[in-house]
Amino acid sequence: MLLQEKTFSLLELASVREDGSITETLRDTLRYAQKADELGFERFWLAEHHNMEGIASSATSVLIGHIAGGTERIKVGSGGIMLPNHPPLVIAEQFGTLASLYPGRIELGLGRAPGTDAITMRALRRDMRSADDFPQEVGLLQQLLAPLKPGQKLKAIPGAGTEVPIWLLGSSLFSAQLAAQKGLPYAFAGHFAPRLVREALHVYRENFQPSEVLDKPYAILGIPLIAADTDAEARYLATTSHQRILALLRGQPLWLKPPVEEMTPLWSPEEEAAVKDFLGLAVVGGPDTVREDLEALCRELPIDEFMFTIDVYDPAVRMRALEIVVNLRTTE
Repeated sequence: MLLQEKTFSLLELASVREDGSITETLRDTLRYAQKADELGFERFWLAEHHNMEGIASSATSVLIGHIAGGTERIKVGSGGIMLPNHPPLVIAEQFGTLASLYPGRIELGLGRAPGTDAITMRALRRDMRSADDFPQEVGLLQQLLAPLKPGQKLKAIPGAGTEVPIWLLGSSLFSAQLAAQKGLPYAFAGHFAPRLVREALHVYRENFQPSEVLDKPYAILGIPLIAADTDAEARYLATTSHQRILALLRGQPLWLKPPVEEMTPLWSPEEEAAVKDFLGLAVVGGPDTVREDLEALCRELPIDEFMFTIDVYDPAVRMRALEIVVNLRTTE
């Protein structure tokens, strides 16, 4: 019954295939979201990244609107908006508009990291020290999305009164502590930074203070997932993700590449270790292996929800992965 007690969601980067286009990618992303909606996934979040060839989710708010408009039930949000890149008023207006168009379905996940490099941060016209203001800017966003108060000078229109749900995202202890202090739900970025997962979840739960939006802690764990019909097929498919992280470590474009039979010629032993460390929480396998690994994580970590990042080259095969994961909840 362990998996039946957990919520399943998806994190999406709108990954561009090596031989594909951004137009094709965004079309496939919508179809992927529609399949997730049909299968009963809870939420579909899009990550903000800039200046990265191979990732097409940079205009995150625009893409959220596109996905929400093409689906019916699933909650659509940011995983996350990198707040140092944006004035809080602009984000409040954007998400207030989205929430007005799709009531009850829009969520605002916030990250403290810029999600890019220094050159791109300057191009975004943001102060390089703005991450230090993250707690204050989260508080301002909460005010802007709350109902208007008498005499309030600064207003987000649309935005005020929409009370868009805010989540704090992180890969370290900072956001875990802040989410606990503010009584907000928390998502740990285990899909790329698994090292501090245990400490962060412990800090969040031990220090949680109930709030108007949440009476007890609620934690999401993001993990990489490759689910296939057999373990061998899943390991083969996972080489796409391996090649992508290898490219990231080398400072190369992050195109999705076709899977390969053998990674040994492509990386050094040191690079192999670094890639596998990066993907330390990855779950890769056929149905039985995936179930066992997810249940082990359920027993080990105090989480309420899984958010899967599924980097698979073939869109049809990625759809199949969704079916496999959902079926695990009905075959326990």
